[in-house]
Amino acid sequence: MNAFEVFAIYLAPFVIIAIAIRLLMQRHAVDLPDVQKQAGSAPKRRFLLGAWRSD
Repeated sequence: MNAFEVFAIYLAPFVIIAIAIRLLMQRHAVDLPDVQKQAGSAPKRRFLLGAWRSD
């Protein structure tokens, strides 16, 4: 075995797993605006007892 074959055998599982994850993510992908809608409004910042706090 030469170095290229060893490198290809070592790298192939990572490439296959990455492609599989990418395909699964395309099926069940959630966009950032969808997540922000579920989270609700941003927390309000208030100055309380000498420090900024978020509710």
